[in-house]
Parts: sequence; structure tokens; C-alpha cells
Amino acid sequence: MSPKILIIDDDDLVASSLKKVLIKLNYDVLTCLDDSEAEKMITEFQPDVILLDIYLTTRNGIDVLKSIKKKHTSIPVIMITGYADVKTAVIAIKAGAYDFLLKPIDLPQLKFILDRAVEHLRLKSEVNLLHTLLEDREIKKEFFGKSTKIQRIALSVEKLAKSGDTTILLEGESGTGKEVFERFIHQQSPRNKAPFITINCATIPKDLAESEFFGHEKGAFTGASLKTKLGKFELADGGTILLDEIGELSLDLQVKLLRVLQEKKFYRLGGEKEVSVNVRILAATNRNLEEEVARGTFREDLYYRLNVAKVIIPSLRERKEDIIYIAYSFLNEFSQKFCKNIQGIDSSGIELLTTYNWKGNIRELRNVMERVILLCEEEELFDHHFAFLLEGKNVIENEDEKFILQIPSKGIKIDFVLKTLIQKTLKITNGNQVKAAKVLGLSRSKLRYRMEQLGIEVTKNIS
Repeated sequence: MSPKILIIDDDDLVASSLKKVLIKLNYDVLTCLDDSEAEKMITEFQPDVILLDIYLTTRNGIDVLKSIKKKHTSIPVIMITGYADVKTAVIAIKAGAYDFLLKPIDLPQLKFILDRAVEHLRLKSEVNLLHTLLEDREIKKEFFGKSTKIQRIALSVEKLAKSGDTTILLEGESGTGKEVFERFIHQQSPRNKAPFITINCATIPKDLAESEFFGHEKGAFTGASLKTKLGKFELADGGTILLDEIGELSLDLQVKLLRVLQEKKFYRLGGEKEVSVNVRILAATNRNLEEEVARGTFREDLYYRLNVAKVIIPSLRERKEDIIYIAYSFLNEFSQKFCKNIQGIDSSGIELLTTYNWKGNIRELRNVMERVILLCEEEELFDHHFAFLLEGKNVIENEDEKFILQIPSKGIKIDFVLKTLIQKTLKITNGNQVKAAKVLGLSRSKLRYRMEQLGIEVTKNIS
């Protein structure tokens, strides 16, 4: 289905010419020549993007923009003007405009901005769906991301979950979302109405581990409670037990755990009566257990008992297509939490996020988005909002050259860095803002907005 574009311009010649061009670019286009009809046409046509002339005959385009944004906050509005007025562009963007185009319109730039606006809208729609799924507290495959790699894994996990007894081992780096997959497995399992019990093997003190796993009889050891305590395995009876960070388990406890996995029977600490349980086993680790077996830190027989169905969760670096999808999910979440009106992420911010290494994976991305949104006072996130991610990194490599950034030991203000970068780029392009915008990966209107914001004069031969 072609993206729908509504053109609001009372100049019939301009509107019809623009319509013909956009139809050739495979857009579904409608024109509105009377701004008083705009609201009706928006409601009936439901456009994906609106192109709005800033200087209408009967009404100021900024006022029309404000009216549209009151009722249709999610529709990107791109302002069009025949005057190179930077201050007006800044006012429009502050009023909620998605971007700004100058006449005569540069067609490649128009297509680039429209495609970006449609993609922005698509991401917001997917994130809204994601939050609807979360509100229902039911995890769907779409929750994990849109990349082919993660969707294949989610489909495999869904199939494995349908068996109520199959043991599943999840391996992956910290922060990759293993805990969400674990809950997804339980929800898709025939045991989903029964308990889901988690044991974090890394946080249990060694001297209390056996009691936590299998429980104890009253007075079984010094400090034991005066009544029988049920262990995690008994509490999970009929349901699912998750052995999180199982690679941290001591060799002594690995021996005892092996028998439980084989026979589903054990003795409470200090007990004489054998206890039988019916549980499904899930295990998760950020270690490579095969390598741990080779080192002698993990029992080979336990490894093979757990490794009935192994699922390796990829790092965020291995599925870069999901980074922005997940970032928008956090953008939506924290914008609501902190009462912010942040509309999206600029292309410069998207580029930084997709090229960053993300050693902490989704957990790190979540923390970054929370910090940025809490501190942000603008309506869009730009690369400078994420500049702290590059602190301490003096060399940033491009495909064909290196950009050397020397950071003084006492620090430096980001506005100074951005201003210097724009000034030097304008010097290279001899003051040509269109070329400078392309070099910096910005639209011309965004470059003008930055120049106004940073106090850079619009002159030729900048030195």
C-alpha cells in the first residue's frame, strides 16, 4: 500500500505540479486548496504525511500547523516556503513541524524527507502495537524485534515451548533479553497456568544454596527456621523452574542438581522423606557452557542433560535492524513516564545508535534512552544527545577515512564541537549549505535550524 500524502497549498499550479511528481514516486496524493477544508480532508483521507505551505493567502501556515498538531499529533507535517527564512523555520519546528523545505523543491531531498517521515510513522505504529501487547501482559513474537534473525529464533522458541517437558537452555550475552524469552516460553507452554519460579544461581550464598533449591526441615542446621521450608523446586511443582546464570553454580551443587533433573526427586536438607516434583526445566547463562566443560568448571553430564534444546540469543550488535525499533519502544515508554513530548529520533541520532557497539545490549540501550529522555528539552533526539556514549573515544573510524577528535582533559561543550564541525564543513563546501547538509547527513532545513541555534552566520567562504 502506497504512503498517503496530503498537500495543503492554495496555489493550484504548485499543488497540482507537486501532486504529479509524488504520484510518479508511487505516493497516494490528495491536494487541499482551501485551508478551511484541511481538518475534514485529514479526517477522511488519513494521510501518513502532510505537506503544508507556510504562506497561505487567507491564513498563516504556522497557525494551520498548530491546529493540525492539536488533533493529529502523530502525523508528520513538512512545511514548504519560497523564502529562505531561518527564523521562520525554527518557529515551525518548535511548533511541531517534522521538517522544512524551500522552493524550488529539490526532488531527491523531498523524497528523502518523505521516506524518513513515513519510516518514522511506521516505527511509532509498531511501538504502539508493542506497548499494547505489553499492557495485555502477554508476550508476542513481535516484542523481540523485526529482524529476520530474531523472528526466526522467536518462532523456534515458540515451537519448543509447546512441549510442556522439553528442557531448554538459553545462552547469550548479558542484557540480550534472555529473561523475556524465558517468560515467553512459560506463557506459550501447556504449564502457563502453573507457577513460574526463578532461581538466580549467581546470587545465592554457597552455604544456603542447597536449602534454596530443595528446602529444609525445621532445625536442619544452625539458623534454620522453626518450621519446614519448601525449596524452589517444590514451589514450582506442576509449573516451570528457571535456573538463571546456571554457569555460576558450584560443582558440588551441580552433582545434586543432576540427580533432580534425571529423576525429578530429592530430599529436603535434614529430611528423610523423598520428595517428587513435576517441573519443566529452563536454564540460562551468559557463558559458553561447552567451553566451561572443556575447562572443567562445568560438569559434562549436567551440560548434556540441560542441552536438550539450546537457543543462542544474538547480541544487539548482530541484529542492528532492531536497534531503532527497540529504541523507539523505550522512547515511548520514558516519554510517558517523564511527561515529555519527544516526537522521534533524528537521522544523526539514528546513525549514532546503529553504529555504537552496545556491549551491554538491550539493557544498556534502555539505560541510555532513559537518561537521554529525562535530560532532553527538545522535541527530537539528535546525535549530540547521545554524545556521552563516545566519551573517551578519540578516534571514530569511517569506511574510507578517519576523523580525529581530541577531547581536552577538562572536557568540552558539545555546542562548541557541533559549531566547529558545521563551520569547517561549510568551509569545505565554500558556504554551500546544500552540499554541507549532504556531507553531514542532514536535511538542508535541519542544518539551517542548527546554524540558527548555534549562532552561525549564513555567509560564503567561511574561514
